[in-house]
Amino acid sequence: MQVAKNTVVTLHYEMYDANNELIDKTEEPISYLHGGYDAIFPLVEEALEGKNTGDVVEVTLEPDDAFGEPEEELVRIEDIKAFPVEVEIGMMFEADDPETGETMIFRVTDIADGKAVVDGNHPLAGIKIRFKATVNDVREASQEEIQHGHAHGEHGHHH
Repeated sequence: MQVAKNTVVTLHYEMYDANNELIDKTEEPISYLHGGYDAIFPLVEEALEGKNTGDVVEVTLEPDDAFGEPEEELVRIEDIKAFPVEVEIGMMFEADDPETGETMIFRVTDIADGKAVVDGNHPLAGIKIRFKATVNDVREASQEEIQHGHAHGEHGHHH
């Protein structure tokens, strides 16, 4: 079966930065519902269209095609007394976006003079990425998966 709209695609992926350093990879395969459900980068989904089990695709993603450009307003300096725990570089905190009310993840990137620099940008924002995916399996999506807009089952997501 080929990758097409309303198929569930199971794949392994690797992501590399511009220096060809591995920055992320799957340990277990992931599954997603193919066909414009925003489950995977659109350029990767486009490259996977029509592929079969065992096929490999490689796509170079500019920041706008992947995690976006870093936004300065998502970098904030906070007094470390505002944190409920001792702060360390690399820690992550959830905070509500005052404009949208959405929960955002902030990463502590620096600490100095009683202040912590927190960054709400994705850690890979601003980075050109080479995305390599190997198709493990392709199957027809169930009606329930199509209605929910995502894959269910072993490697997919289920409510």
